Amino acid sequence: MFKSGFVTIIGRPNVGKSTLMNTMIGEKISIMSDKPQTTRNKIRTVYTDEEAQIVFLDTPGIHKPKNQLGEFMNTEVDAALEEMDVLIMITDEFNKIGPGDEFIIEKIKNVNSKKILIINKVDMFDQAGAIRMAQEFGKYNVFDDIIPISALKNLGVDSLVNIIKKYLKPGPMYFPGDFITDRPERFVVAEIIREKALMYLQDEVPHGIAVEIEEMKERKNRNLVDIRASILCEKKSHKSIIIGKEGRKIKGIGKSAREDIEKLLGSQVNLQLFVKISENWRDNNYLLKSLGYDQK
Repeated sequence: MFKSGFVTIIGRPNVGKSTLMNTMIGEKISIMSDKPQTTRNKIRTVYTDEEAQIVFLDTPGIHKPKNQLGEFMNTEVDAALEEMDVLIMITDEFNKIGPGDEFIIEKIKNVNSKKILIINKVDMFDQAGAIRMAQEFGKYNVFDDIIPISALKNLGVDSLVNIIKKYLKPGPMYFPGDFITDRPERFVVAEIIREKALMYLQDEVPHGIAVEIEEMKERKNRNLVDIRASILCEKKSHKSIIIGKEGRKIKGIGKSAREDIEKLLGSQVNLQLFVKISENWRDNNYLLKSLGYDQK
């Protein structure tokens, strides 16, 4: 009997939501970074095997918004909580049970769906720590299952998939078997570039960047895609940081992004990157909408 359903992934910033989803579907769709609030949109991906189809919704980390972009990100989380059969909350050992986890538990405790708590990154602490965390979270009487995993190392992920299947009901295949995301290629390409920028820039330009795909065109009769993209920043000083001395940083971002984009598209890529200054873009409704941060 084939099963299907929708699974929302929720948690504090930087606990491994995107890493888990990428591991489950075997493709990099959600970008990964050690910086909080890396994921900005609700991203839907699809896992399919002979027994079930699981539609995952990766959400931005829950946080206190400081601008309209932050408001949009929290709206994405709220919307995701309304369209699911199973809820997964991810935490890790490093921050213990703090105000962020308690806020999320309070937010989801009355949600009418099965709830699974994942204690992630168990490869980085001992088994006793995972057991202690599971016991502490168990006291809230909110979760149907509590599972220790390492999304990065793919430890315990198969067990998680089986538990999700247990809670799904018989249902149709919502997407073709080879379908992995409802996001267009342009969106994923922009996210890959943003991931590489975050990686190369470290803490120098925290969250004040976005990526706009200005052109993406496949050349006829050639296995080559031309992509022209701009990295948006808020200050002139940020622009020079992104470009780097003698253009080294922008070249590094471009080279690293191109390699991942070629894997995604299955073709060679001619990537041209530029840097533009757009002051206060995170509070600019028109620009937020054009970048895909649209509260529909």
